[in-house]
Amino acid sequence: MASKKIFGIVLAGGEGKRLMPLTADRAKPAVPFGGNYRLIDFALSNLINSGLRQIVVLTQYKSHSLDRHVSQTWRLSGLTNSYVASVPAQQRLGKRWFSGSADAILQSLNLLRDEKPDIVVVVGADHVYRMDFTQMIEAHIESGAGVTVAAIRQPIALANQFGVIEIKPDDPTRINAFLEKPENAVGLADSPEEVLASMGNYVFDADILMDAVIRDGEMPGSNHDMGGDIVPWFVKRGEAAVYDLNRNEVPGATSRDRYYWRDVGTIESFFDAHQDLISALPIFNLYNTRWPIFNQQLNSPPAKFVRDASGNLGTTIDSIVSPGSLLSGAHIERSVLGPWATIEGGTRVTDSIIFDRVRIGPNAEVRRAILDKEVVVEAGATIGVDADADRARGFTVTDSGITVVGKGVHVT
Repeated sequence: MASKKIFGIVLAGGEGKRLMPLTADRAKPAVPFGGNYRLIDFALSNLINSGLRQIVVLTQYKSHSLDRHVSQTWRLSGLTNSYVASVPAQQRLGKRWFSGSADAILQSLNLLRDEKPDIVVVVGADHVYRMDFTQMIEAHIESGAGVTVAAIRQPIALANQFGVIEIKPDDPTRINAFLEKPENAVGLADSPEEVLASMGNYVFDADILMDAVIRDGEMPGSNHDMGGDIVPWFVKRGEAAVYDLNRNEVPGATSRDRYYWRDVGTIESFFDAHQDLISALPIFNLYNTRWPIFNQQLNSPPAKFVRDASGNLGTTIDSIVSPGSLLSGAHIERSVLGPWATIEGGTRVTDSIIFDRVRIGPNAEVRRAILDKEVVVEAGATIGVDADADRARGFTVTDSGITVVGKGVHVT
């Protein structure tokens, strides 16, 4: 593979409607995650750890905070022509925005023509996982296929939530059919209770990818989507391979987190993924130093835990607390606190996700909630205690009872 030039494309133009109100003021890949991170940091970390050094991030929807994060955090050496570059929709093919993920690549073909790579790795920007793409690239080259699709095994009961890959009976590395959210999926031969779900990650021969998106762009009935249009076209031609994540060996991974992958596209899945992080033996291990998840290095002091003004002690249990946070006599349990959170005495925060620079006054209660950046909670206020009261105040409350407070809201 050393003789092959590899180029990375991160598709980061998604609107993320199912994560509202967290995406009301930012692109989905820019949503904070796990305290110090943004969702896009996981995809970029995997590419960088896999040795890719020329990566573009295709953005579109409310991209300012995402563009800023990429430019401030992902700085590589220009001396070796290494870069992670944010590329907004450029309207190179007329006065229109991206109409799908394949169209995003079509409108950005100048990037490929400039760099002239042999292989292109195309990934989504909003999944939480670890993966060594070097091994997938090698498998792709060996297969001789035009495209290789990364897949992860999922319970067959969840098949209707994913794009499901059926493999050829005589060759488990080749795709026989690509089914979008099937209701009657067939299990794998070696594991009848599981199916192969597409991870939204692809490896292409560069010239074949360029031809495919150009052809797709000329088809009026296409939705111009990578998973919905491009991959099925390769499948029909018998030119699509699958890469089972079971084959992937990530340095430092354990049997518990080796095959972890989460699509955090809904409030519920976003919340559950955070609960994964705070367990004593986390399902996804942020502390794997052999395959680090890189993030923005904040200029901030350490987190601080002190008594409140009355001398009362606080407690913090099964939680993540980010740098710059100040907790004064508060009780924090099963929660994730972002940078510069301030929580005062007598307050209880349980089963919650607190974003950057949230301030919670004394004797408040936050239960099973997500508070976006710069939310201010006044003394004695409650969030997540009474769902009807939360809805009456304009907060989002999911069917499972998670209350979400949008950015900068003042809660009394």
